[in-house]
Parts: sequence; C-alpha cells; structure tokens
Amino acid sequence: MKFPARPFAFMVALIFFVTLSYSLPFIVLHGIGDECSNHGMKHFTELLSDWSGSHGYCIEIGNGAWDSWFMPLEDQTQVVCEKVKQMKELSEGYNIVGLSQGNLIGRGVVEFCEGGPPVKNLISLGGPHAGTASVPLCGSGIFCVLVDALIKSEIYTDYVQAHFAPSGYLKIPSNFDAYLEKCRFLPRLNNELPARNSTYKERFSSLEKLVLIMFEEDTVLIPKETAWFGYYPDGVFSPVLPPQQTKLYIEDWIGLKTLDDAGKVQFISVQGNHLRISHDDMKKCIVPYLRSQDSGTGRARIIEAGGDHPRNSRIWRLREMMIKDSFVSTWGRPFFGETVGKIEIV
Repeated sequence: MKFPARPFAFMVALIFFVTLSYSLPFIVLHGIGDECSNHGMKHFTELLSDWSGSHGYCIEIGNGAWDSWFMPLEDQTQVVCEKVKQMKELSEGYNIVGLSQGNLIGRGVVEFCEGGPPVKNLISLGGPHAGTASVPLCGSGIFCVLVDALIKSEIYTDYVQAHFAPSGYLKIPSNFDAYLEKCRFLPRLNNELPARNSTYKERFSSLEKLVLIMFEEDTVLIPKETAWFGYYPDGVFSPVLPPQQTKLYIEDWIGLKTLDDAGKVQFISVQGNHLRISHDDMKKCIVPYLRSQDSGTGRARIIEAGGDHPRNSRIWRLREMMIKDSFVSTWGRPFFGETVGKIEIV
C-alpha cells in the first residue's frame, strides 16, 4: 500500500523536529554548607537552564546546609539515588552538575545507584575526587570552632565517620592505612580497596563526558589538583602527582583512563578561588555539555529530599542547643561563617 507523499513527509519532519527539540535535563548537587534555597544556588541553576535550554533541578538533601556537614555521604548518595529514580523527568537520562562535595555524591549516584536513570555527562566544579588532605576551612564562627574540635579527635573513628560528612573523603597521606581501613566513602567510590568492584568501573566509564573543572587559586581543596584526580603519593605530602601518574589512573580502577583514552574527559582550569566562577567561564566550560539541540528556554526547580538525624543523637542535641541559644538565626550566617561549598558567580 502506498502512502501519500505529503503526509509521509510531514510525519518524518514531525519526528525529526521532536528529536531535535528534546532537551536532556540536568540536576545540580550543591557543596558543603550551601542549600538549594540560597540565592546563589537558585541563580546558578536558573542561569544554566536559561543558557542551555535544558530543565534544571537542584536536588536538596534533608535539611540542606546542616545535613551537608553531618549526614554521612553514603546516606546523602542514597537520598539522591531514590529521588532521581522517582523523577519522571529524568527517566530518559540526565546530566549532573556537581559543586565541590556534591561531586562525590554525584559520582556515588553514577557508581552505586541501582536501577536509576542513566547519567550522560558529569560536570564537576572543584570536586575533591582524589580526596583532600585538610579539613575544609569555614571561618571563625562557633560552628567552625566545633568542627575543629571534632577533627582534632580521630578522623577515622567510627563516630566521626558516621557524623561528619567530610570525614568520608579526608585522605591524610601520612595515615594512608587508616584511611583505607576506616574511611567509609572515598575508598569505595574510587575503587581503592583490594577487592576491586568491576561494576563501579563499568558504570563510571559509561559516561559520555566527564568535565573536570579546577580552580587555579583554590585554597580549600588540598591539593587543588584533586579536582582533576591528581593527588599526593601514598605516605607523603609531596610532590602532587598529575592524574595520569596516579595508581587510580594507571591501573584504571574506576575507568578514568578508559574515558580519557576515548577522548571523553575534559581537564579544565579556570581563574579564581574555590567555586568562584564568572559568567564567561560558565558559558564556556559548563553550558556546552548541557545544551540541548533546541534553542528554547529551560526552567529551574528545587527538589526536596528527605533525611534527618535521630533526635537522641549528640549531633541533634548540639543543633537544638545552638538554636535555643540563638547561634542560628538563618542557616548559613553567622553560624556557618564563610562556608567553603557555596557557589559565587562573578
């Protein structure tokens, strides 16, 4: 049976138009001490949506700033995993934009999330991918004093690992054995444990693009090259190895070398301190990996996600005490001081 030429041509054109107009959405995972409702995060997500024509969703975890500090990263990852599985908007695939600590959660979703929608591109801004050798600086407020006191205890103890998120990626070169044995998140994420997990490597190396953005004047990540997977040799604090000279890359524990060999990794360096980025750099370094083929305007939304602390825990009681004593009027200031995981657009 012959179809009339014009209707057939119309159908082909319609299918072609729909294909070109499809916009792959993206999610944003903020850094430590930040939250999706903050002006900077909302503005960042909205700009990326407007410039790329893709729908953007900032995924919040629990109480936002508080839980970014005190919920273990494995739990934060699970919260995001469950959220993206519930979002119909992401069912055909999506991109991740990670900020600082949010990158480790994003990679955790890629490697650990069972049954989740496929992640296409991972765009990382200042991510501590190979760990950090120092506790993130956060200022001189009461919160920072408490953090410093907590860190002076054993960072690799079970209690600190269970109640202080950055302990999951603190990698002290001079205490490497304790890191491998007791650190609960990064050794698993980076497939550093002796029993390598081939599934983690398979999932990570399935990314279409991995964009690693390092801030040239970064004073938060130690060393700054961790944003590219560079780090110190085991046991010493110098020199800083470029990513291609690390065991993780050479032995291809998570598929970073596989991705790089296939031309799927972009190592990008931008001016500025941690998470301080210009409009021009956003347009050059992030938007091309989010942009849909359609030139339409995207939209930005905040997605709430659950998570809390047991009310009988020491962490919860500390929080309640601070609220009663008026240390916290609004999350972020003055309690958090100048926190390190907040995006600053310049």
